[in-house]
Amino acid sequence: MFKDYNDVLLNAKKVLDGICNVCPECNGLACKGKVPGCGAKGSGSAFTECIDFFKSIKLNMDAVHPHFEANTRIEALGTEFMYPFFVAPIGGMNLNYGGVLTEAAYSKAVIKGARQTGICAFTGDGPNEEYFFAPLEFIKEEQGLGIPTIKPWDMDKCLKRIEIIESFGAVAFAMDIDSASLINLKLMGKPVYTKSTEELKTLAESTTMPFIVKGIMTPQAAERCAEAGCYGIVVSSHGGRVLEDCPPPASMLPEIRKAVGNSLKIFVDGGVRCGADVFKCIALGADAALIGRPYAIAAHGGMDEGVKMLTKKIGAELSEIMLMTNCPDIKSITSEKIIMK
Repeated sequence: MFKDYNDVLLNAKKVLDGICNVCPECNGLACKGKVPGCGAKGSGSAFTECIDFFKSIKLNMDAVHPHFEANTRIEALGTEFMYPFFVAPIGGMNLNYGGVLTEAAYSKAVIKGARQTGICAFTGDGPNEEYFFAPLEFIKEEQGLGIPTIKPWDMDKCLKRIEIIESFGAVAFAMDIDSASLINLKLMGKPVYTKSTEELKTLAESTTMPFIVKGIMTPQAAERCAEAGCYGIVVSSHGGRVLEDCPPPASMLPEIRKAVGNSLKIFVDGGVRCGADVFKCIALGADAALIGRPYAIAAHGGMDEGVKMLTKKIGAELSEIMLMTNCPDIKSITSEKIIMK
């Protein structure tokens, strides 16, 4: 159907007309302040600065080595994945992307497209029950390879949602505590709350599924998640949508990795757009990256085929960079492979 990924982008631009500009560079400048919508809060600086941060990091080229085919695979959640990046959770297609796709159609596209290219999609939650429930059947169809994300509701509601996720056989679940002040929820009268270490521990101990906490931006918060027995964290500022003056999440990786060592799997999101950005995230201390808005555009432009094409594109970019920096596998990607300005 599509000749290449540019065709997917052209179609996305057409179907998202007036909703998302599908800019040549998805950097948050054209959509600043569009929350609800696909932008970031206020000036949009917490989004745009993520892009600038990655641009400030350079790669150490080294082509004097025996030739190899880079091994991009990682192990996480008891599963081997083809690449060290995943689809970030985005819910609320009607609120944020004009309802061009239903929640079910979007969920199916990212879950199916991700699994068929060897990665995994996080899915969303929100004020409409459909945001949480729509992805679950597709996760079940894909042998549990999807990670439902629940909002930080009251504890009883969280525990009930964990039971539901278990019944669909999901490989793990997440909670985006960085949505504790999200305007979409406030506008619809759906209360959410920050979570204490003790509450996170209660959630972690309620299930055998790995528990990932999204929205960690300090070493201290990461240490609390480790203390609570969480499997992993996502270093994230919710795409710049909840707190205007947050630093780029990737900039916090070295401190957070130093604080928790290998006691947690560390994921990161915020401005990841290409294979080079994924490489830089890993060099800074992440185990894998999450990518949000580009996958939303890919799904709108080409459904699961668009998702697969974007995954293969980013994977090929990463593989090429690994060859040209003498990194035969993901563990070889260290801080010595990058130059910080």
